[in-house]
Amino acid sequence: MIAYVGHQTNWMRSTSAWYNILNAVGSGILAYIAFHPFSVGFVILETVWAAVSLWALFRPRTKEAVTR
Repeated sequence: MIAYVGHQTNWMRSTSAWYNILNAVGSGILAYIAFHPFSVGFVILETVWAAVSLWALFRPRTKEAVTR
């Protein structure tokens, strides 16, 4: 939620490392919770959210993406 609020209030850019770290940690925690008890929709949502956040964090950066 911190990343979402930060982005919506222009306190944080969606391309920043902290935004993606906070998203990955938050969705990882929720994915873990979704497994106990198992809720397939929640597991898929949170696992994909964590994977996309990690991909965004570690994707190759272009010069254009860094200057935004």
